[in-house]
Amino acid sequence: MRYATLVLDDGTRYRGRLSGRARPVSGEVVFNTGMVGYTESLTDPSYRGQILCLTYPLVGNYGVPPAFESPRIQAAALVVAELAEEYSHAMGEKSLPQWLDEQGIPCLSGIDTRALTKRLRVRGCMPGRIVLDEAAPALEEPGRNLVAEASCTTRIVYPGGGKTVMLVDCGAKGSIAKELHRRGVTVVRVPWDHDFLAEDYDALFISNGPGDPTACGAAIGNIRRALQGAKPVMGICLGHQLMALAAGASTYKLKFGHRGHNQPCLEEGTGRCFITSQNHGFAVDAATLPAGWDAWFTNANDGSNEGMRHRSRPFLSVQFHPEAAPGPVDCGPLFDRFVSMIP
Repeated sequence: MRYATLVLDDGTRYRGRLSGRARPVSGEVVFNTGMVGYTESLTDPSYRGQILCLTYPLVGNYGVPPAFESPRIQAAALVVAELAEEYSHAMGEKSLPQWLDEQGIPCLSGIDTRALTKRLRVRGCMPGRIVLDEAAPALEEPGRNLVAEASCTTRIVYPGGGKTVMLVDCGAKGSIAKELHRRGVTVVRVPWDHDFLAEDYDALFISNGPGDPTACGAAIGNIRRALQGAKPVMGICLGHQLMALAAGASTYKLKFGHRGHNQPCLEEGTGRCFITSQNHGFAVDAATLPAGWDAWFTNANDGSNEGMRHRSRPFLSVQFHPEAAPGPVDCGPLFDRFVSMIP
């Protein structure tokens, strides 16, 4: 059995057993509080390049059913307390260690994930690296464009009904295109920096994705032009942040982000609370929303912004994931609301 060490940017070290692919990696160390859904989380492009720590103590007990949000694992590495070598699930196709090895992803188990999570909550998410016997990788990769890595590279069409939704793929989960398509529209999925305004479409949808939204200048510029028109626009997660920047608001980095399936969000004006699935490290500063825009949802735990909408135009966005996958489906009707806005 091989061992390796997770080294945080502040020098803290966590030694554990090495499974999956034995190779050194680096990335931002983040934690997810979900009890299930590790296949969806690992393949979520929002985790591109990150070292993912799962707080639930046993991971892998139902193996790897075909529940993926992209064609491959996006996280750089996985950190768990206990990794199940055997699995039991009617749809399981292989064990989690086998899948990680096939995808070239290292996994550290036997880690005190409670201690690691508490440190990240106190100090904030920080860069880290998994160190083997060989030389460790650098903590930082200057100039790396995570959104470009996670986005599609060609135009993809999902034929549907008469209305066309332009999906800007900044690292879109597969469930987003499925949720739109199942509501009877044609979905045209384009790369994050594609000039979609040159195309014929009825509504615009901006996806989730990894990293700092301010690094997506090309997308922000295109969205800013779209907001000058009257076609419906909706964004989720990174898409919410990009819409806010395009409208003139600002964003900031959260201390340790929101990653899990149990984030409570309050709808402004109604007091109704929704339990949501989330995965993001940045947030919109609600105090900077320009004239004509209102905060729509607020995180009940820390008061951060979770959504916005325009007072007179068909523009809205949310920070959480209404498609869930995994997580609660409380907010699935938001897709219905968006499609109903299409003239």
